[in-house]
Amino acid sequence: TAGFTWSGCSDNVVLGVALSRSFVDATERSRGSSARSLMNLHNNEAGRKAVVSHVRVECRCHGLSGSCEVRTCWRSLSPLRVVAASLRDAYDGAVEVRVGRVGTRHHLLARHAHFKPHTDEQLVYVDASPDFCSGTVGRRCEWPGGARAGPGACPSLCCGRGHEARALVTDERCLCKFRWCCAVRCRQCRRTEHVYTCR
Repeated sequence: TAGFTWSGCSDNVVLGVALSRSFVDATERSRGSSARSLMNLHNNEAGRKAVVSHVRVECRCHGLSGSCEVRTCWRSLSPLRVVAASLRDAYDGAVEVRVGRVGTRHHLLARHAHFKPHTDEQLVYVDASPDFCSGTVGRRCEWPGGARAGPGACPSLCCGRGHEARALVTDERCLCKFRWCCAVRCRQCRRTEHVYTCR
């Protein structure tokens, strides 16, 4: 169409994908067809597909006083946070697989025969993660009503088992003053700290 040109400065996604295949996948290819190697190769490719699927077209207008007589467009990679959010969603929906022989080659297959096979865009795993919840019994956590409800907050860290609260009373030096010459005098203060631990 008239008034539209492709610029020659697009991100070279094809070259980036090719270089990442030769660089990132080299170690896994040298390890043969173990379950972990096949999983890593698949996930590397899924990551590359996520980057490619988020390539966007950006344009800039040229012309007198803001008119768009000529528009120059180029392909650009999306910001990392956009691709990372997509990969995080893929991670949350990862599919468990096993290695099976198809003909003379090893392939990743669904863990159970009645499951649908994974797609090229899905992330896969071969070993389920251990249950970390059992390791948090007795562990100190942050007050659940605090301003920060992060991963260290009791509801999150204690895996829904609840928590115990206790008051820890300590005596410590406070209100210290320097006395001329060469002495520091302090008072003894009692401090109460609330400690929360997972059940």
